[in-house]
Amino acid sequence: MKAKIFIVLFVGILIGAAATYFIAPMARTAGNEIQEEGKQLYSCGMHPEVISDKPGNCPICGMKLTPIKSTAQDTGQVQTGESAKDRKILYWRAPMDPTEIYDKPGKSKMGMDLIPVYEGEEAGGAGSITIDGALQQNMNLRVAKVERRDISNVIRVYGSVTYAEDKEFSVNTKISGWIEKLYVNTTGQRVQKGQPLLEIYSPELVSTQEEYLLALNNYEKLASSPYESVRNSAKKMLTLSRDRLEYWDISKAEIDKIEKTGQSRRTILLKSQIAGVVTHKAVVEGDKVGPGMDLFHIVDLSKIWVEASVYESELPLIEVGQKAEVELDHVMGQKLQGKVDFIYPYLDQKSKANNVRLVFDNPDLLLKPGMYTTVRIYSHAASDSLAIPSEAVIHSGKRKIVFVTKGDGKFEPREIKIGAESDDGYLQIISGLFDHEEVVVSGQFLLDSESRTREAIAKMRATQAQRAQESSKEEEKGEHESHDMKPDVKPHEGHTEMETPFYACPMHPKFITTDPNAKCPECEMNVVKIEELGDKVDLEKAEFYTCPMHPDFLTTDKNGRCPECGMKLEKAKK
Repeated sequence: MKAKIFIVLFVGILIGAAATYFIAPMARTAGNEIQEEGKQLYSCGMHPEVISDKPGNCPICGMKLTPIKSTAQDTGQVQTGESAKDRKILYWRAPMDPTEIYDKPGKSKMGMDLIPVYEGEEAGGAGSITIDGALQQNMNLRVAKVERRDISNVIRVYGSVTYAEDKEFSVNTKISGWIEKLYVNTTGQRVQKGQPLLEIYSPELVSTQEEYLLALNNYEKLASSPYESVRNSAKKMLTLSRDRLEYWDISKAEIDKIEKTGQSRRTILLKSQIAGVVTHKAVVEGDKVGPGMDLFHIVDLSKIWVEASVYESELPLIEVGQKAEVELDHVMGQKLQGKVDFIYPYLDQKSKANNVRLVFDNPDLLLKPGMYTTVRIYSHAASDSLAIPSEAVIHSGKRKIVFVTKGDGKFEPREIKIGAESDDGYLQIISGLFDHEEVVVSGQFLLDSESRTREAIAKMRATQAQRAQESSKEEEKGEHESHDMKPDVKPHEGHTEMETPFYACPMHPKFITTDPNAKCPECEMNVVKIEELGDKVDLEKAEFYTCPMHPDFLTTDKNGRCPECGMKLEKAKK
């Protein structure tokens, strides 16, 4: 009985030893993989795109790198066994334009089938982040709904006040003579319509009046002649004499007065044809004048023009008939209402802006030609359009980013396209948002920094995974390629044994680089391929420097910069 117990115990010990021998290494390997996958990463607070797997300083600004708090989202962990059918579709987007999104399937503007975006695959991908409620309060996060509203824009421009060209009048004479009397003798004097301006003595006019009186007497004598031809001839002479007076701007009342009195007038009286202000006086009493000579310029200032300069970007918002308003600096609180009357079809040669003509009523002559004033033009940009507060948008170069709340503390960065901005601080949304969503309007810059960090981590992990996969494939195939030159050197970690073209300076072959557009730092000559220099280039003795973010770039210039990102270079490991 004791022998059987001993045999059982001995067999159990052997099984335990075998289990320890075979299972323990597997457990250690699995633990190492988990530790490697979730190992501590470090980033720069000023440049979150800089990610490192060890502590140190930022290669851009020199700041100390800080540890990054890793999450399941950073490590790329997803729930297994979840199919596309089980995941929730958030929205649909165009294949060629991620900002063109829809709430149901269909066709894009280019006629292509829309593709679904599932939960976890939102725009921004790894940039989506989760913030707990307490931290949201500490960050003072505020949100606003995407709403529909009319976008009305107020365009503020500077304008200059000038005369209305259709309200200008020139006074001249059609006869020769001398100015005998001036009734309006000062520039700036206001005149009324029909007011006398001046009298002109003209011998030619006097003789014409005498001819008219003779023709009138002749007609009266021959009006009862039995011969029709005589009567018609006398009447024709009278008509021609009268027309000649009228052509010289003698009024019908003056001609009737000549007929009634039977005496010719020594001078002709010129009267104002409009009510306005004398802006130019060219004569004085006693001056001799001739036909076509300008004597006065009179302008009606009851209507005035304001010519404003509008930038090309604002020109599409301007239309004829839009309401305009001018505020007077010299009269507190006084505003005049007008409208856009004309848009000039050419640009101003000096300012390269487009001039717009505005018309204002000016009954009290508050607007005076030569003034400079601020004008507001009220334009209607869009009706019933999606809009968000302008402070919600992060302007990142050509991209416009907002953070959309997804519930449970989740925030998604979304690229949008914007249109006009209203005067009350709302931006028109052309694409990228739905009317039932909410966006962050305060604290989004902190979210943006965290989002960029998460996105940089995800990109780095994807790059590492891709390199590992490529290396595994090369080992399986057993393919080993070498460089064209003799040395089989790995200039830095992570550099695959793929063929890398090298270039060198013809005059200073110690300068070697992988940048074909580089110039020698000593003589500034263009580099050439090392094959053209023969034995002058020795890659085995070269000390290479590389960019931490772009490891494919190599150079022997330790003081150089990365041609892609401008980062400082570090020594490459062989």
